[in-house]
Amino acid sequence: MEFHDPEVIKSILTHYRSWAIVGASASQSRPSHGVMRFLDSLGYQVIPINPNGNEVLGKKCFPSLTAASSEYDIEVVDVFRKPSEVEAIALEAIAIGARAIWFQLGVVNTSAANTAKNGGLQVVMDTCPLIEIPKLGLSFDSWDKSSVQDKLRSTEEF
Repeated sequence: MEFHDPEVIKSILTHYRSWAIVGASASQSRPSHGVMRFLDSLGYQVIPINPNGNEVLGKKCFPSLTAASSEYDIEVVDVFRKPSEVEAIALEAIAIGARAIWFQLGVVNTSAANTAKNGGLQVVMDTCPLIEIPKLGLSFDSWDKSSVQDKLRSTEEF
């Protein structure tokens, strides 16, 4: 599948620690909340992006990637938005100097993915870190904040 390359997925998960979660929600029933909590528990720096939010998981919520980039070096933009809305997010990710963009499950927009790729970003589409991290050989009961990055880096194959 295009934009679902295991090597790109592994590269993003093992090399980048700062993730902006576009569409982050304080509601525990929303997928973005669960993924943000999961990444945070693994020691990734997570930055919630939502123009209607104040705080998610005790972290200041920013109205846009541009606003967040004034305080953080955002490496990965993790997108929980409708496919029709993600072209602008891809362009903003390029503009702030992100290194990768991750379009979540169901967020399929090949034009936006190509825009991001042509803008120099690594691109993953239509999957989730909750699905991909265990493929690296880690089980959900083995998460240890201090060593997860080392475990991910030492994994040679999915």
